[in-house]
Amino acid sequence: SWLATAGSGDVLAGLAGSLLAAGLAPLDAASAAAYLHGLAGREAAGVPGAPTTALAVAGALPAVWRAVRAG
Repeated sequence: SWLATAGSGDVLAGLAGSLLAAGLAPLDAASAAAYLHGLAGREAAGVPGAPTTALAVAGALPAVWRAVRAG
C-alpha cells in the first residue's frame, strides 16, 4: 500500500513502457513491470511497511533488475 504515493504510478508506467519498447508482449511487459515495481518498492522502503517515494522506487530498480536476472 505504500506504493500508492505521488509519482509511483509514473514509475510503473515508465517501466512497463520500457519493457514494451524492448520487445516484450503486452501481458509479459505488464506482469514483469508490476513484479519489479513491487520488489523495488520493498527495496526502497528498507523496512517492511515503511513509506517510500517514487524517486526511491525508481532508484531501486537497477539493483532489483540485476538481482532478478542473476536468479
